[in-house]
Amino acid sequence: MNGPLTGKVALVAGATRGAGRGIARALGEAGATVYCTGRSTRGNPSAYARPETIDETAGMIAAAGGTAVAVRVDHTIESEVEAVLARIDSESGRLDLLVNGVAGEDPMMHEWGSFWTTGTANGEAIFRQSILSHIITAKHAARLMVRDKLVLIVEVTESDVLSAGGNPLTQTVKLALKGLALNMAAELKPVYLVTGSDRPK
Repeated sequence: MNGPLTGKVALVAGATRGAGRGIARALGEAGATVYCTGRSTRGNPSAYARPETIDETAGMIAAAGGTAVAVRVDHTIESEVEAVLARIDSESGRLDLLVNGVAGEDPMMHEWGSFWTTGTANGEAIFRQSILSHIITAKHAARLMVRDKLVLIVEVTESDVLSAGGNPLTQTVKLALKGLALNMAAELKPVYLVTGSDRPK
């Protein structure tokens, strides 16, 4: 499949379903090689009884004429994230784009109510799954992309305003991801301060 992203390599973290799956398919349609990661695979389904898998997402891209690789990764485990980035580097020699969409639909964040009624039993798990996973993934993806002075990280979160609905745990996750994107942009800005002739071909 030829398109505007032919020759580019993308990692979609959280490509199992929802926005992650849609973004992965769109990148594949545009010609990118898409690494689809997540925890749900054939024979190892979602912990919250969802049928979708990263294998299906990769299969959809391939069926449309694109190139996709499904890799099971728990993005809260740093060694697994390091391993998939090493694999991408070994197989493709580059990474042009990270879409960081892990745990966007985690049912643990679906509680609604006033902050004084919020259940906190799953608080640490929510922050690990929905914030720490993004930091770990961005950290290791950026190391590979900075090498080539071409970095594009897309943080998938909720709306384009600072506020978020739900409960304090969900609100903290959404605010943290927006803050993470702002901070990464500021730190990565010097990477782009090179002339066009300095950029790798």
